Amino acid sequence: MESNERYYRRRAVEERMAAQRAMTDTARAWHAKLAEDFAQRASAGTACIQSAVAS
Repeated sequence: MESNERYYRRRAVEERMAAQRAMTDTARAWHAKLAEDFAQRASAGTACIQSAVAS
């Protein structure tokens, strides 16, 4: 089973690729937004882990 961070990073990459393949500007913007959301979730998980280790 993959971790949440790994899942979010993988989905961010998939959405970036989908944005590159998108045929319309609307679809491109939607996939880019999803990619950004997943990337933020992945980095938020990393930040939580780092703060827990530092404590």
